[in-house]
Amino acid sequence: MLQRWSRAVTHLSRINSQRSMELGKNLYALSSRGHSKVAAADEPDAVDSTQKSKNEVNLNKMFWSKPSSLALPPDSPQRIEEPQYEGIKHFILKLMLFYSKQSTAIRGANVIYHRVTRQVDRPAIYDVFSLEKTFKTTFSLLVLHMWLCLRRLKEEGKDGSELGQYLYEMYNHDLELRVSKAGVNLLLSKWMKELEKIFYGNIVAYDAAILPEAKPDELQNVIWRNVFSDDGTLTPDGPALLPVQAMSRYVRREANCLSLTDKAAVFSGNFMFTPLEGIKN
Repeated sequence: MLQRWSRAVTHLSRINSQRSMELGKNLYALSSRGHSKVAAADEPDAVDSTQKSKNEVNLNKMFWSKPSSLALPPDSPQRIEEPQYEGIKHFILKLMLFYSKQSTAIRGANVIYHRVTRQVDRPAIYDVFSLEKTFKTTFSLLVLHMWLCLRRLKEEGKDGSELGQYLYEMYNHDLELRVSKAGVNLLLSKWMKELEKIFYGNIVAYDAAILPEAKPDELQNVIWRNVFSDDGTLTPDGPALLPVQAMSRYVRREANCLSLTDKAAVFSGNFMFTPLEGIKN
């Protein structure tokens, strides 16, 4: 997967040299900053030793709490309910298949994907785990949270798998817009195919890493390679270790919380990933 990113960055640099200066700046931002950085490693003088010690203590204390359902309470303002119509309007919408299983699933997938992007696009997740917000880190976090949702949907059998397909289509459309926004308009289909390979490679790696028979540090190492690493190293060490360990605990906890979240809440998207705002490094 890291090799794919290296090839992608190299190819992107070639495109950069052939296109206009304005577009070149965008591509350079995507390629040269397309790898996450652990802030403590890149800016050793930015934080004094006292603050570093505080950060380490906080990271070590994160995400140890007992998992619980992520379902939103009935009175939550964050809930998105199915529209309820009566009379002629209900009749017409029913004729138009608005209440069909497929239409309902598509609306549910849209809400689920909104939960994913809400978690990934907010600054908190980058602050907590000391990540630089780049195309690569955002993409990696999108894939990670998509995997969490798809894994939970798969627990519901055929219905969950069908909903997962609609969710993937939402993700794929959004990713195409993100790639275009990053400055890649030429060879877009080739880029999307490359990112699709990375997506499925990451999904397989996460599935294997969370199995009961996996090595204790396997998930941690997979997260390091997929989200944090930019130099091809297979395992984290030094200043990078604590954020990676914290994210590994976060991912395990979210996976368990989603398993405890009831089917209705999951299928309707009326759940929320654990808020990271207010958590201090």
